[in-house]
Amino acid sequence: RDKYCSQGQFPLTQNVTVVEGGTANLTCRVDQNDNTSLQWSNPAQQTLYFDDKKALRDNRIELVRASWHELSISVSDVSLSDEGQYTCSLFTMPVKTSKAFLTVLGVPEKPQISGFTSPVMEGERMQLTCKTSGSKPAADIRWFKNDKEIKDVKYLKEEDANRRTFTVSSTLDFRADRSDDGAVVSCRVDHESLNSTPQIARQVLEIHYTPSVKIISSSLWPEEGQSIVLTCESKGKPLPEPVLWTKDGGELPDPERMVVNGRDLRISFLNKTDNGTYRCEATNPIGQNSTEYVLIVHDPNALAGQTAPDHALIGGIVAVVVFVTLCSIILLGRYLARHKGTYLTNEAKGAEDAPDADTAIINAEGSQVNAEEKKEYFI
Repeated sequence: RDKYCSQGQFPLTQNVTVVEGGTANLTCRVDQNDNTSLQWSNPAQQTLYFDDKKALRDNRIELVRASWHELSISVSDVSLSDEGQYTCSLFTMPVKTSKAFLTVLGVPEKPQISGFTSPVMEGERMQLTCKTSGSKPAADIRWFKNDKEIKDVKYLKEEDANRRTFTVSSTLDFRADRSDDGAVVSCRVDHESLNSTPQIARQVLEIHYTPSVKIISSSLWPEEGQSIVLTCESKGKPLPEPVLWTKDGGELPDPERMVVNGRDLRISFLNKTDNGTYRCEATNPIGQNSTEYVLIVHDPNALAGQTAPDHALIGGIVAVVVFVTLCSIILLGRYLARHKGTYLTNEAKGAEDAPDADTAIINAEGSQVNAEEKKEYFI
């Protein structure tokens, strides 16, 4: 809306925007007026009010305030045809006027989603169309799946028969997947007439798909004499019928020990004859699926026997290490004992035979030079 743009003896107005069906208030002000009359006229130049006197017979138009400084009127239950330029006139010489444009917003109708037929088979192509009419200006449509917006959708805008409002449609095109089962697809219409409260249409998807199957074992290392439970987990829509258990392509060979309870197969007192391939098969009206589990029953005694050689091997390794260590100690002792008696036997011989001290020193030095020849060994 424009602000008042002048002062003094000049009429001042504002543009007005109103939602269809609402009430529009048109105000004309004059700051300085020497008892000069004010008048409001519609886009067809029909006089609505002249001062406080009503000129047009329209029960929707009422006087709000009339004085020398202001002439305010209201138009209730506004229609799209009321949109246009309204004029406030101040009857001076010459007449001064001010324009106020009335914009009427067309409220979009509640959106509708079409194109969904329930149920949809997995892999089929789906085209959902969301449509809303009566918006002015044209409304905006956005798609969401579980509150996450979907981009890249087709958008179409068409002018309505009244040539004032628009019908807007948007098409969502995708291939059905089992992950979409139960998802909520919503079409959201945003428009300035909705006061930030969008109109939303929702569609819950129902996707039918063949079962998926998985076998879960209660034991990772089944042994003879124990029990085991194989659980067949199956998912599908519609829900699969009771699962079918087989062994090696045929019926379960020992119904007394092999008991089926719902999706569980319980085998009691396991033995080697239970080894084999167990198959679980799940079926619904869409199709069937199966998976296999290979059962190997282990002998607990054989497992214990396999651990005995391991202990013997460890004992043998320890014995060898001890033996080698003892031998090394004995050899080292003999080596040290053999070299303990090595010394220079004639090292002091020159000193014993010398007649005086100088001669003794000389003889000692000479004896060191020939030390290699004077070594004796004792064993």
